Amino acid sequence: MAIIITDECINCGACEPECPNNAIYEGGVEWRMSDGTDLNGTITTPMGNTYDSEEEQEPVDMDVYFIVSDKCTECVGFHDEPQCAAVCPVDCCVDDPDHRESDEKLLEKKAFMHL
Repeated sequence: MAIIITDECINCGACEPECPNNAIYEGGVEWRMSDGTDLNGTITTPMGNTYDSEEEQEPVDMDVYFIVSDKCTECVGFHDEPQCAAVCPVDCCVDDPDHRESDEKLLEKKAFMHL
């Protein structure tokens, strides 16, 4: 499963530097799969999505910070809990019911992004 940031986000930015996968972006900011990862060229993620890892992608949200689900590993393999949720002052980093993954799948995603 991935984490999402709800509309209750106050845009404090505490979560962004905590993400080991660079999966968190400020609202309205374009993102790349290569940001904070070892990915390059055309890639197909473990979730089955294909990207040019260097190509800027449209923001997921224009108003509040957002998490790119293809890059989120819930900090599995890095920390005991999702760091974004641990530092969020308003508890708006929550499980994404639309992206459920086992710890095994999250570790696979981590290995895919970080060679």
